[in-house]
Amino acid sequence: MDITFNSASFAKNEFLILKDIDLSLESGIHYAILGLMGSGKTTFLEATASKVFPKKGSISKPKDIELVPSDYSFHKFVGTAYQYYQQRYHAYDSEIGPTLYEVLQDQVKPIGTIDEKSVFLKDALYEREHLMQICKLFRIDHLLERKITSLSTGETRRSLLARSVLKNPSWLLLDSPFTGLDKESRVLIQDILSKIAKKGIGIILVCGIDDVPKFIDKIIVLKDGKIESISDSNMELNSLKLSMKKELNIDLIKKLRLGTFDEFEIAMKFHNANVIYGSKYALKDFSWTVKKGENWALMGPNGSGKSTVLSLVTADNPQAYRNDIILFDRKRGTGESIWDIKRKIGFVSAELQLYFPRNIKVWKLVASGLFDTAGLFKKLTQDQEETVNDYLSLLGISNISERPLSQLSAGEKRLAFLCRALVKNPPMLILDEPCQGLDYSQMVYFREILNEIVVSFNKTMVYVTHYEDEIPNCVNKRLDLSEGQVINLK
Repeated sequence: MDITFNSASFAKNEFLILKDIDLSLESGIHYAILGLMGSGKTTFLEATASKVFPKKGSISKPKDIELVPSDYSFHKFVGTAYQYYQQRYHAYDSEIGPTLYEVLQDQVKPIGTIDEKSVFLKDALYEREHLMQICKLFRIDHLLERKITSLSTGETRRSLLARSVLKNPSWLLLDSPFTGLDKESRVLIQDILSKIAKKGIGIILVCGIDDVPKFIDKIIVLKDGKIESISDSNMELNSLKLSMKKELNIDLIKKLRLGTFDEFEIAMKFHNANVIYGSKYALKDFSWTVKKGENWALMGPNGSGKSTVLSLVTADNPQAYRNDIILFDRKRGTGESIWDIKRKIGFVSAELQLYFPRNIKVWKLVASGLFDTAGLFKKLTQDQEETVNDYLSLLGISNISERPLSQLSAGEKRLAFLCRALVKNPPMLILDEPCQGLDYSQMVYFREILNEIVVSFNKTMVYVTHYEDEIPNCVNKRLDLSEGQVINLK
């Protein structure tokens, strides 16, 4: 069945996002939705899946539409298992969480269950033959007895996609399915989706220009909440990389004040560090030294141990204290507080936004970076207000400073959190895939801003990404991980 928009407009909290959409999506045709940050791509998918309803006009569509959102974590789906997912760094919790099979069959036991016989579980959702067929397609059949907390990013992504395909929908909507995946995982997901497309399930996906799969038939470009163009996928995609390059405000960068921090020589040093969950090594005999002023790319496939390394640095992993780790010339566990560490680090990760109130305004979110808190609980001084406004201007988001977090697009959220990481001008930046959700021109702009700031202020940086072209020019060192071990250091 086709999906038809009839002069439909959609708003979130009275903020109009999509305007006067007239469009028919034909059954059997597969679509990619492209557009710049804030153009309405995610809202388009949400409207198609009845997560957002028309403010005016109408939309007609089948009921069996399945949306896999851009937040590719299990917590939205597993209910009581959310606590397990949040505690994925803790060995004990990783051993007692639900298995992937229990999640897919909707048979997750309540937290704290001791006697399994006391728990009434609903019948399994799917016949085993159907379950195994889909799991084999997504290459997760060998993971069914694994705890969800032990899955890598790529394994989690494939598992959540499988969860939706198990329902056999007529349309499958995917919001940025390739974000955060290494090259091999992106190719694998594209191959799987190509096979699904041949089974008769219509696919509509939001992705970057460089990630449009070959099976896509039509490309819809959104701009400012309206349809700018509809074209065949064989058009020259590079022509869509419209130049929106902004000139860097060098005077503003020079004006930004450098924070006052103690001097140090070694930003961080690991000596034969090991992190173990059950019998599995997340890191094994890991050694690495980052000196002041050095800028590193930390790279490796999903599940290689990158996030584990970062969790040891940012004081989020309790196994840090059993390892030989030096941060800012001081050995971990010698009396320093978590806040002593965090105040010297500007940090961005895909999961950070989960810990902030949905209604926090952008300027308050950015200002919270001055105090390393998940919200703003202090009145700003005049100098602090000026600093926040300068950074908002530098990253080009002054126009959304009064908007709540819940009303931002994925790209706008990412820029806001990038701004938060920079605002206290910390001596060290740890950026875990900071360009997720940014369109191509925004990525280029941010890369240039970051390069200028790092060089001008002699910052130390660790930059995690799967995309070579995101890495700023100032990065001249690289560490590659695989299965928790260093395979390349240069």
